[in-house]
Amino acid sequence: MTGTRLESLAAIEAALWHELAAAASNPQHGWRRLVLATRAGDAADARTLVLRELDTDERTLLFYTDARSAKVLQIAHRPAGTLVAWCAVLSWQLRMRARLEVQAEGLAVSSRWARLALTPSAQDYLAPAAPGTPIDPGFVPLPAGRTHFALLSARIESIDWLELGERVHRRASFDAAGARWLVP
Repeated sequence: MTGTRLESLAAIEAALWHELAAAASNPQHGWRRLVLATRAGDAADARTLVLRELDTDERTLLFYTDARSAKVLQIAHRPAGTLVAWCAVLSWQLRMRARLEVQAEGLAVSSRWARLALTPSAQDYLAPAAPGTPIDPGFVPLPAGRTHFALLSARIESIDWLELGERVHRRASFDAAGARWLVP
């Protein structure tokens, strides 16, 4: 993105989706890693996810996850979450409310696993125990022999955009009701 200051809400919304698409393919982009907050009982639970794909038309972000992770159970109980992204280059923060869904089988899962299985990252989904399981010091994990790979999709329902400028901050909201400026 150029250093041109975007003035219209339509231009800002188009630019933020353009930047999200860039983040899905560029490991160095500030929005490549987003924080997802879900609900764990009476508390919030947050973790960082890597943005893998984006469907702009469907307003859906796609992440990979272990089907045994705590977030999968949390999403099954309450399929709503908030994603937060910060890009220092843009000086933009996004807070996105999303409807979450996890898929552990089917063509979408198997086709992505076929590509991932040939990379070192495949080991993340072959561990013998679920993420967060306590282990003894010196434990050397052996592959479980089967995959626990799943897809986590986040259909974006609203975006709160914040630009931190040197002199002036700007904020806007984008959702089904439209786009509007907000007090930063």
